[in-house]
Amino acid sequence: MPVLPTILTVTLNPTVDISLEVDRLIGEGKNRARVRSVQGGGGGINVARCVRTLGGSAVALHTCGLEVGRRLDRLLDEEGLAHRGIEIGSDTREAVVVAEAHSGHSYHIVPPGAELTIPEWQRCAEAIVTAAQRFPYLVLTGSVPPGLPDDFCAEILRRIDPAETRTVLDIAGAQLRAVLEKTAFAIRLDRREAAGLLGRPIERFADAQDANELVLGKGSVANAITTVGALGAVCSNSISHHRLSAPRLPHLPCSSDACAGDSLVGAFTYQLAAGADCLHACEYGVAAAAATVMRPGTDIFERSTVETLLCEVRTHTVDRTVTPAAASADSFQQN
Repeated sequence: MPVLPTILTVTLNPTVDISLEVDRLIGEGKNRARVRSVQGGGGGINVARCVRTLGGSAVALHTCGLEVGRRLDRLLDEEGLAHRGIEIGSDTREAVVVAEAHSGHSYHIVPPGAELTIPEWQRCAEAIVTAAQRFPYLVLTGSVPPGLPDDFCAEILRRIDPAETRTVLDIAGAQLRAVLEKTAFAIRLDRREAAGLLGRPIERFADAQDANELVLGKGSVANAITTVGALGAVCSNSISHHRLSAPRLPHLPCSSDACAGDSLVGAFTYQLAAGADCLHACEYGVAAAAATVMRPGTDIFERSTVETLLCEVRTHTVDRTVTPAAASADSFQQN
């Protein structure tokens, strides 16, 4: 009997991701490249791919436009990823990842995407709200295309019953600031967005803890997760801050963080849908992000690697009544 999908992901600004590899990037002449992969991408599509890799079931709702949009649909069909497209009148964007074998660095080049007209984004909103009623979990993630009002995601949250559908957010900029006082089950912040909210860089667990305090202080978000690069992440709720130390990884050539955040969100939501508590789900997400960093381009983790790395994730819990300075002094080795 097929597994019924429990997770709906939304990608308002998807891509066709073209992953290339060169021996060494040079500033003159042509850089001869090897094509590693061509696949559908964008936050929600990547999250759905992660859920499926872990054995779960998700449906990716996404915009698609003109020739590139048709290519996106074909790529997702060939991959066997459950998806549904919302037609728009402009081409879906294409993005390029260039991995340099010599240095092990990857460069992710992403255009802004097609601007949505008012009727198009209104149609997207209706499609999201209608579809979400059939799913226990909704993941709103990834960049948004030009033309969307700043409160687009906030309006989606206002129209969704949180008792019926848990919402996991991984959004940025004006969209993020507009949702902070709306009801959501969880928000994930990367270092850049957290730094923008906090007004200083996110370099230590204590910084991420402060960012989570700011989000939780708005009173409507149940769980806040801020990542701290290779250190790991802090997962916070109304009672505690959990500092999750990521596993130490060997250096591998052509590693990439292009899908690390999506991997965390995908694994986190997969575990929630499977009945795990938020802390265990986040630990699993940190392991998944680490496993993805070991992969080139936009490749995501292998499930076996996630299971292995999960044993190496270390969690230190700090009561929310403890000040960040005191917590830092108590666990300075983790900073």
